[in-house]
Amino acid sequence: MSTVEHFHCLIIGSGPAGYTAAIYAARANLKPVMYTGLLQGGQLVNTTDVENYPGYPTGILGPEMMEDFKKQAERFGTDIRFGMATKVDFSVRPFKVWIDDTKEVTADAVILATGAEAKWLGLESEKRLNGSGVSACAVCDGFFYRNSEVAIVGAGDTACEEAIYLSKLCTKVHMIVRKGEGEMRASKIMQERVQDTPNIQVYWNSETDEILGEHGVEGVRIKNNKTGETQEIAIKGFFVAIGHQPNSGVFKDYINTDEQGYVLTTPGTPRTNVPGVFACGDLQDKMWRQAVTAAGSGCMAALDAERWLSEQGH
Repeated sequence: MSTVEHFHCLIIGSGPAGYTAAIYAARANLKPVMYTGLLQGGQLVNTTDVENYPGYPTGILGPEMMEDFKKQAERFGTDIRFGMATKVDFSVRPFKVWIDDTKEVTADAVILATGAEAKWLGLESEKRLNGSGVSACAVCDGFFYRNSEVAIVGAGDTACEEAIYLSKLCTKVHMIVRKGEGEMRASKIMQERVQDTPNIQVYWNSETDEILGEHGVEGVRIKNNKTGETQEIAIKGFFVAIGHQPNSGVFKDYINTDEQGYVLTTPGTPRTNVPGVFACGDLQDKMWRQAVTAAGSGCMAALDAERWLSEQGH
C-alpha cells in the first residue's frame, strides 16, 4: 500500500490567485505544493493581450504572463504538479484530498484557487474565434475595440454593466437579448440605463445564430425567435455575458457557497466556514473577476494560512 503524502500547505488550482498564493506561501517557508488543475494558468491562458496588469507597460500575452507567475512561484520553492482535485474530506484533520481519483494526499492547510469558467453559447464559431474577437470579459478586452462596433449577448446586470462600459469605448453596441422587452433578468435600474444610452441598440427576442469571420470577428448573424427572421450585423468584437460557473462542485459537501456556487468567505478575508481552508480568486469573487484582484486575494489567502498555521502550532 502506497504511503499518503502529507503537505504543510496545499494549493488547489493555478492562475493569478493560486500562483500568487504560492509565491507568498513559499516565501513564508510553508513549503507549498500546488496541483494546477486541467487548465494550467486558469482562464488567462485562453486570453491574448493583457494590457491592464501593472508591471507590463507594453502588455503581455495571457499564457506568457501565467508562465512568468509560475516561474516566480517555482523560484521560491513551490512544488507545482499537474493534477486535479476530484474528491476532498475537510471534516478531518489533516485534510484529505484525492488527485485524479487515484492519489490521496493530506494537508494542514488548504488554499482553494480553482477559479470560475465563463459560460458560452456553444457555437463552433464562438470557440474558433475565442481570443480573435470573441471574449467573455468586456473590462479586459473592450479597449481593443474602441471606435468600433461590437455586440454583446446577455440579459443580466453584468451584461448591462458591460454593455454600458463598452458604449463608452465603442461607436455602437448591439445587445442581443433572448427574451422580450420587460423580461430581462437585470434590475430595473440597469435596464433603464441601457435603454437611456444612445449608442446601445437592443435586439429583443433574439439569439445568436452564428459569429461571422474566418480569422477574426467580422459580424454576427442573429435570429428573431418569434418570427424566425435573421439579420447580419457588421462588428469587430463579440462579447458573451451570460454568466460564470465557479469550479466549486468538488468542495460543496464541506464549503459553504451561494446559490450560484461561489464560495462564501468571511467578508474582507479569504476564510471559509472550515477553519484552515481558504479561498481566493474567481472561485469566491463574482464581482470583480480581474487578474489583479485575483492575485491580491491569493496574497491574502497565503498570509492568512500562515497566521492560522502558526496559531495551530504547526
